[in-house]
Amino acid sequence: MNAVTAPIGGRAALSATDLVVEGVSCASCIAKIEHGLAAVPGIAAARLNFTTRRLHVAHDATLDEAGVIAAVRRIGFEAHALAEQEAGPNESRRLARALAVAGFAAMNVMLLSVSVWSGADGATRTLFHWLSALIALPAVAYAGRPFFDSAWRALRAGRTNMDVPISVGVVLTCAVSLYETAIDGAHAYFDGAVMLLAFLLAGRLLDSLMRERARDSVASLLHRLPATVRVLDDDGTLRDLPVALVAPGMRVLVPAGDRIGVDGVVEHGSSDIDRSIVTGESVPEPVDAGGAVLAGTFNLTSPITVRVTAAASDTVIADIARLMDAAGQHKSLYVRIADRAARLYTPAVHLLAALSFAGWIIVGAGWHDALLIAVAVLIITCPCALGLAVPVAQVVASGALMRRGILVRDGAALEKLAGVDTVLLDKTGTVTLGELVPVDGLPVDAGQRRILLTLALATRHPHARAIAQQLEQDGVVPVIAQEWREQVGCGVELIADGVRARLGRQDWACPDAAVAGDADAVSTCFAIDSGPCYRILFADALRPDAVEAVARLGRLAAKVEFVSGDSPHVVGPLAATLGIAARARMSPADKHDAVRALEQAGHHVLMVGDGVNDGPALKSASVGMAPSAASDVGRQAADVVFFGERLMPVPVAIVAARRTMRVVRQNFALAIGYNIIAVPLAILGYVTPLVAAVAMSGSSVLVIANALRLKGAAR
Repeated sequence: MNAVTAPIGGRAALSATDLVVEGVSCASCIAKIEHGLAAVPGIAAARLNFTTRRLHVAHDATLDEAGVIAAVRRIGFEAHALAEQEAGPNESRRLARALAVAGFAAMNVMLLSVSVWSGADGATRTLFHWLSALIALPAVAYAGRPFFDSAWRALRAGRTNMDVPISVGVVLTCAVSLYETAIDGAHAYFDGAVMLLAFLLAGRLLDSLMRERARDSVASLLHRLPATVRVLDDDGTLRDLPVALVAPGMRVLVPAGDRIGVDGVVEHGSSDIDRSIVTGESVPEPVDAGGAVLAGTFNLTSPITVRVTAAASDTVIADIARLMDAAGQHKSLYVRIADRAARLYTPAVHLLAALSFAGWIIVGAGWHDALLIAVAVLIITCPCALGLAVPVAQVVASGALMRRGILVRDGAALEKLAGVDTVLLDKTGTVTLGELVPVDGLPVDAGQRRILLTLALATRHPHARAIAQQLEQDGVVPVIAQEWREQVGCGVELIADGVRARLGRQDWACPDAAVAGDADAVSTCFAIDSGPCYRILFADALRPDAVEAVARLGRLAAKVEFVSGDSPHVVGPLAATLGIAARARMSPADKHDAVRALEQAGHHVLMVGDGVNDGPALKSASVGMAPSAASDVGRQAADVVFFGERLMPVPVAIVAARRTMRVVRQNFALAIGYNIIAVPLAILGYVTPLVAAVAMSGSSVLVIANALRLKGAAR
């Protein structure tokens, strides 16, 4: 529990409790929890994240964490502390085991059912029914627990949810089947019960995997921070201290090659800092005493002492994680439609089955026949075809995209991707390859190139590494240096064959030379003794098909724009080459705000980025996309990941998504048409529970067959 010390609305200071809630499956569940908690004395506000199932409750001192958990349970849901959830059993593993049991039982029961359908009767048929019961009943008891537990909690709290009709249908089907088997009846419906559970568990498992991925994206970002830092006390003593215990005002020593664990100001020393985790900019930035540094950035060249201004949950990187977590609450159109349908589905199905039972009793049918008709109505109205309409199309399309090097991490991303009208592109590592390449200024003399390679190999600076890679590709061989040294913050110097050479900052490598050109260009200088000064310019190479891919994106979307943390003089020329607008020097919060502003204005945004700095924007956009070479956080936050050095997978994915949604709409029409025809037949008594199970499965097969046409979607 984290105390919030500031008063809210003139009241006493509030505390905040964060919990994980089980059994949340639709917007109706969220509304019940949030509205129910808002009515509890002492609770000021409650907000539940649909994606991660995390509940944030603001309350006064009359309640503690246990009191909030008890309030959630009174509403009919189980809640746990975050630490317990992370340490407890994995939900996806539980669902996977249940699905494996249901799938195994369904296959074996179906084999026995085929024998019955083929003409087995009398004692043989009854034997097969008993064998089916021996397989199906334990499987239903185990695999149905996610639905049974949820339904029981809902009923105990005086409410219903989607799991109530599912549980009633499965239990009644098994009970009627057992009764039919006991009286040597002609029909049993164990196959329908286990098939139904297998279909539904597959959907629950996909949903659980998506939510775990959403939690992992935030956790992956926070894991980029070191667990401990080296604190420098006033008496000169060094000690390792967990980041959580570091307070503003302390001094921290950051060796070269280490990540910085706190936000702060450099007190002593100078170095080059890799800020790409926050800014996305590939070029290291020099920092001297008085310069600001951020947690998560990388100290490249020299030790520095940092005076702490913020640590742990107060750092900029923690703010990015909070933005990503908050951005994960958006839901797509079809999810919202399903949520609204969920509020009506349970009472409608129960009422329809009850009216069917009562109606047949009134017209003179026995309770046995009336119950069979009611069970048939429950089974035939099972929304398997409707439930499969979206995911099966997503699975087929995702497979087709995977063969083209495009990995869809979240099936719902295809739905959102189909409606994209605005594309925002990060620069470094997204439209470009994220690798510095020397483009001008290298000497042509063979001897000078050998000395330059020797200098470049003597330091880890990114400029030097890019030069060394280029020269080695050209077959250049280094010389043997008699003496060399690295001047921190300036460059590297060597003496070889009686000459002195320098590689580094212009004012140090060749202080007396006047070098023409753009002062803001990314460059480094090389000079031998008093010879000419070579200003070596660098560029971040575009992806091979970037121009063609951006042009195609322009035809698919109304707006395509750069949003980059790089400086305007770097972003501007690239944007001009591609023919798109650009915004430069954007922080992670700036990108997030830009996406949110577009979304709130009614646009559907595709954010394509690769770095930690793009994480909040990737999460808050309608859909996020990242290259496979992106940071761990960038890949985790993205809904779609593409492989290789080409950018064309971005427009290809949009085209495939639009084809997929056309098939989804066709699937909905098929599923609804099936219900329009089948439900009246079941109510009129023309459909037995067995036929209902077969019809329900047949409608699912029809939807799947239509979706298989998407195998060629990624063209």
